Amino acid sequence: MSTVLEAGVLPAMQELHVSNDILDDRAALQAAWERDGYWFFRNVLDTDAVGRLRGVFLDELSQLGMIAPGDPAARYSGKNLGDFPFRMEPLAARKTWKPFVAEPAVDRFFTRLLADEPFWIPTVEYRATPPVQDRSRSRFDYVHQDGFYNAGIPFAICWIPLVEIDADVGGLVLAEGLHKGPYLHDLSQPPLFPVPDNAVPAHAWRRTTYRPGDVLIMHLNTPHTGVANYSDRFRLSMDIRVMGASGDTPIIGEITAISQHEVAVQGEDGRSGAFTLDESTYCRGIDGRKVPLDEIPLHFHVGDEVILASRDGRVTVLRPPH
Repeated sequence: MSTVLEAGVLPAMQELHVSNDILDDRAALQAAWERDGYWFFRNVLDTDAVGRLRGVFLDELSQLGMIAPGDPAARYSGKNLGDFPFRMEPLAARKTWKPFVAEPAVDRFFTRLLADEPFWIPTVEYRATPPVQDRSRSRFDYVHQDGFYNAGIPFAICWIPLVEIDADVGGLVLAEGLHKGPYLHDLSQPPLFPVPDNAVPAHAWRRTTYRPGDVLIMHLNTPHTGVANYSDRFRLSMDIRVMGASGDTPIIGEITAISQHEVAVQGEDGRSGAFTLDESTYCRGIDGRKVPLDEIPLHFHVGDEVILASRDGRVTVLRPPH
């Protein structure tokens, strides 16, 4: 049975499995990952560190007039959203994620989980999602699989709630166990290749009430989506990508030369080189769309910061960090 996305209705779904009891059991962690396509941990991130990150979001929303100064609940003031930065570009420009992952307690948790030094990929979403005004549409925002748009980068997705997020506030839902099959994205519908509404069976969806200190870590092929916010306050979360530093990490750096057939980069860690671009390369624009080869020099320029993954000298994915 497939999901029927009725306007304004969040389908009934089961709770996420909690993985706290297997955190130090590598075999059990791997088995859960292969079975479910995610780990969900309760209250494992230092709440003071999460609180400092939340404070940055609250300060920005207060300066924008979207919440009252000092309101920890982030209740929406009702101000017109016409100029609201829905991608929280001011936080992205400040690279707000860096101080958070550098917090000693946060670093210790991810080192413990990965059994490796964490390698952070600066594909970060700062989400301050206001209450929806139009409740006539499905509550699912956009079902997708990150791996489809990021071929060759074997990261995990870390979704971090900064406030309590119940069913009214929305949050994130995922399709358990569907990371093992083929991509669900419709290849006949470029350039975004959306997942058809009926592609995910209703029984696969999972969610929970999320709280500060929790973290949801997903396989890059796990289908998931945000859920429309039906509360009176902003939904605050951050998601970022991570992998073990000893793995096949992408180059993060600046473009030094670019054409429709080749790109050269200088990485922050000293890695550099020139790599071939072809029709199989997913050159991703800021909006997630696949950029045609002949348009690549129009979207990417010398000096741009990029993430590049390659195989045998050929680029599998080229994308901006946001």
